[in-house]
Amino acid sequence: MVDTLENALPTEKSGQEIQSLKRTFNIVAAIKDRNGARLTELVDATEMSSSSVHKHLTTLLQCDFVTKKGDEYHVGLRFLDEGAHARSQIQGADLIEKKVHELAEQTEETVQFTTHEHGRAVVLYRDTGRHGVPTKGKVGKRFYIHQCSAGKAILSTFPDETVRRFIDHHGLPALTDATVTDEERLFKELANIRERGFATNYGESTAGLRATAVPLTAPDDSTIGAFAVAGPKHRMGDERLTNDLPQLLKSVVNELELNLAYS
Repeated sequence: MVDTLENALPTEKSGQEIQSLKRTFNIVAAIKDRNGARLTELVDATEMSSSSVHKHLTTLLQCDFVTKKGDEYHVGLRFLDEGAHARSQIQGADLIEKKVHELAEQTEETVQFTTHEHGRAVVLYRDTGRHGVPTKGKVGKRFYIHQCSAGKAILSTFPDETVRRFIDHHGLPALTDATVTDEERLFKELANIRERGFATNYGESTAGLRATAVPLTAPDDSTIGAFAVAGPKHRMGDERLTNDLPQLLKSVVNELELNLAYS
């Protein structure tokens, strides 16, 4: 296991922040959260003055990061280009995307590949099989890393001391009543994941949804991310969740790791 905390958590001190830039990103986040917003809504959301918000929006419009439809502002497609570039930098991205689609077809469930950045789990690829159900894990969605099976699979590849630093930085907030929020319980679960090679999720990110995940590592033993298959609990019984699907995911991961090592 490789401790890559320097790449996993923010390291810059708060005194080095550029506040105007931070305000710009807060405005963008407010627009996204509301699926479009008027100036007055953004003033209320950011607690900034109307003139200040308008200046930020004007700059974002000029740079194509925001569009305006009537009196509503929306996130611009310029972010799509930036996001696609960021995703393409993930080692083995093309191979991973192909396997996500194959797994969705084979399992007929919802399949995701999730990586980690700054101590969060981030969904990179997602596909829905014939019987797949909607989940919170759309592409680009960021979770606290302990809240989903893929995140726990990723955490299991780090030493305990690194996991403690994740917890110190982000805490263990709950997403549902089933989310693991106790540190001792999480460490016991991570030990089990390391032993058996897969992680499970019993409604911890979405009530009524179960998932299983297996981590993918690079040739240098750093963690790229994890594949996860999710479905409703009536189709994800113990045998499928802890045997059939983990074995399938392990075979996919083994093939990918060999391709990455010798390509």
